[in-house]
Amino acid sequence: MDPKGRHLKLNDGHFIPVLGFGTYAAEEVPKSKTVEDTKLAIDAGFRHIDCAPAYGNENEIGLAIQSKIEDGTVKRGDMFCNTKLWVTCLQPELVRPALEKSLKNLHLDYVDLYIIHYPTALKPGEEFYPEDEKGKAIFDTVDLCATWEAMEKCKDAGLTKSIGVSNFNRRQLEKILNKPGLKYKPVCNQVECHPYLNQRKLLDFCKSKDIVLVAYGALGTQRPKQWVDQSSPVLLEDPVLCAMAKKYERTPALIALRYQLQRGVVALAKCINEKQMKENMRVFEFQLTSEDMNAIDGLNRNLRYLPFHISIGHPEYPFSDEY
Repeated sequence: MDPKGRHLKLNDGHFIPVLGFGTYAAEEVPKSKTVEDTKLAIDAGFRHIDCAPAYGNENEIGLAIQSKIEDGTVKRGDMFCNTKLWVTCLQPELVRPALEKSLKNLHLDYVDLYIIHYPTALKPGEEFYPEDEKGKAIFDTVDLCATWEAMEKCKDAGLTKSIGVSNFNRRQLEKILNKPGLKYKPVCNQVECHPYLNQRKLLDFCKSKDIVLVAYGALGTQRPKQWVDQSSPVLLEDPVLCAMAKKYERTPALIALRYQLQRGVVALAKCINEKQMKENMRVFEFQLTSEDMNAIDGLNRNLRYLPFHISIGHPEYPFSDEY
């Protein structure tokens, strides 16, 4: 971690800002609002923007970054922008074209980090969620090691500075790490992680391999109806987090984010307004005691808000393993 505690060093020598701006929107939002929100996030101090083709907003995020570079707020080198390889593009020959399409949408020459979104390949084609006539997802089989080799080639070509994975379990990470002729290790594994699913074992494993854990859903997710069981408990209403928020005179969201940063986890925060953006940037202004960290650890209940149910039954479905 750098002295100010705002970046972590990745295993390839690059640095990642420890607080990222999440851009997945649970509800349909006007494209102009995405541009505006991303500009506001950059103005508030966010330098790490997390996006993906599946979120349908790469173009808007690119326009916002471009606008903030043009008005002198930031230089390209100040920004850390990552995007992801979608599950219909895991066949090795589709990897580079998918990244090139993302770069075009983002109006960028390179991304700072390119991530395999899920290990569960679906049938290649234009559909994001290809289904059969019964409405079931159409699975594809792919050798993840071959996909990884295509990712390595993208890094060598200068299209991305770093490469990583998302939603991989220990077994899938080991498959990549033990690949004969491995050129680059994944720099990160982006997974759902919050006090109700603290990923302790996966975090310990990743740390032992010098892989950074990146937490999405760090605030308990936006609870989109199509993905999240609406009867599940609301993380930010947890009495322990609320009591701690009172004690530190912060919001429950800040307590949840600070918890991750002190564990060496990069946290992605989805903010819906300027007030939240500025508020979440205050995560660097305080520290939790070790007693409070332990109390938050004690909230773990292995609750996964986002089980990605459409790929249950896929041979590479990652969440059946313990971690």
